[in-house]
Amino acid sequence: MQTFKSLNDFPILLAPMVGLTHAALRKSLDQYYPRTSQVLTPTEMLNSRRIPGQELGQTPQTVLNENERNLHPQILGNDEKHIAPTIHKLHEWGAKAIDINMGCPVNKALKHNYGVALMGDMKYAGEVVNIAKRNSPIPISVKLRAGTQDDRDYLLNFCENLIENGADWLCLHPRLAHEKRKGTADWSQIALLKDRLDVPIIGNGDIQCYEDITEMLSSTNCDAVMIGRALTCKPWLITEYAHKNGYDLTQEQLQLIPRNEYEEYQIYCNFLMDFISNCFDLFIEKEALKRIRFFVRVNHVWLNFGHSFVKGVHKLNDRSELIDFVQMKKENQSIKIGKRTTLRY
Repeated sequence: MQTFKSLNDFPILLAPMVGLTHAALRKSLDQYYPRTSQVLTPTEMLNSRRIPGQELGQTPQTVLNENERNLHPQILGNDEKHIAPTIHKLHEWGAKAIDINMGCPVNKALKHNYGVALMGDMKYAGEVVNIAKRNSPIPISVKLRAGTQDDRDYLLNFCENLIENGADWLCLHPRLAHEKRKGTADWSQIALLKDRLDVPIIGNGDIQCYEDITEMLSSTNCDAVMIGRALTCKPWLITEYAHKNGYDLTQEQLQLIPRNEYEEYQIYCNFLMDFISNCFDLFIEKEALKRIRFFVRVNHVWLNFGHSFVKGVHKLNDRSELIDFVQMKKENQSIKIGKRTTLRY
C-alpha cells in the first residue's frame, strides 16, 4: 500500500471545500505545481449515502479533468453499509487515498452525526475509521478540527484512537467546532500532534501568504500545509514556494511568480479567466455559472475593489462576456490584492 510520502512530495496542498474543490479549480491550479511533483488532490465533500447510487463523472462533484494527479476524495459517513461501497466505487474511479471528514461544522452534517460531530464520541469515531480501513485497499486519512471542547488531552487521545483504528495520516484545522471560521487557528496544536504522534501531520488554517506557509512549517514541523480559500485568489503561493525552495519549474511557471502588486493582480485575472473557461468546458452552463459566481464571492475579499467583481460576474451569463469583463477589469491599475484579509463566507 502507498504512503503519504509516496503519494505526496510537495508541502502545499489544496483543501477540500464545498463548491470550490471541483475539477475546474483543480485544473486551473495544476499549472502552478512543479511538473514532476507528486501531489494529493482533494475533492469536494462526497456523501457516502449518495455515492453508491451515482454514476461517477455524471455529477458536478465527481467530474474529472484530464490533468488529475493523485486523487484524494473526502467522504462524509458513519455507516458501513454506505462507507464500504463508497470506498470501493471511488477506488475504481481512480482514488489513491480516502479522507474522512471529521471537521465540517455546518448543521446539515451535524444533524446526521457527520463531520465534527464525530469528535464528540471517541469510540464511535474510531469505529468509523476502522470501517473505512477494513474496506479500503488504499490509505485512509482524517481531516479534523480541534474538537468540541478546548481540551488538548482529549484531542491527543482522540487522534491516537484514530491511528490505532487505521488512520494513515491526519490533517488538523486547529479551531473548535463552534468557532467555525472565526478567531485564530491555534497552530501550537498542530505542533503537539506532530511531536506526539507517529503519522504524518498536515497543518491547516489561516494561511494567506508565503510567510504564513514558512511559519507554519517551521513552527509546527508539520509534513505539509493545506491551504483553502487563499489559493482561489493567490495560486502563485504554490510556484513562489517551489521557486524559493529549489523545486524545478518551467519557464512558463516562473512567469507565474509575481514580482510586485501589479503582477499579482495580473496573474489573478489570468487565473480567473482560465477558471471560467474550465468551468464552461467541464460543466453544463447552469453549474458553470454557479461555480464561477461562488468562486468570485469567496476570493473577492482580498481585492480592494472586489465588490465590483462580484456585481459584474453576477450580471453575466456567457463565457465570452465573462472573460471580456475580466479582461476589462485587468486594465484597472488601481485594483490590488491584499496580503491578508478577514476570511468569511
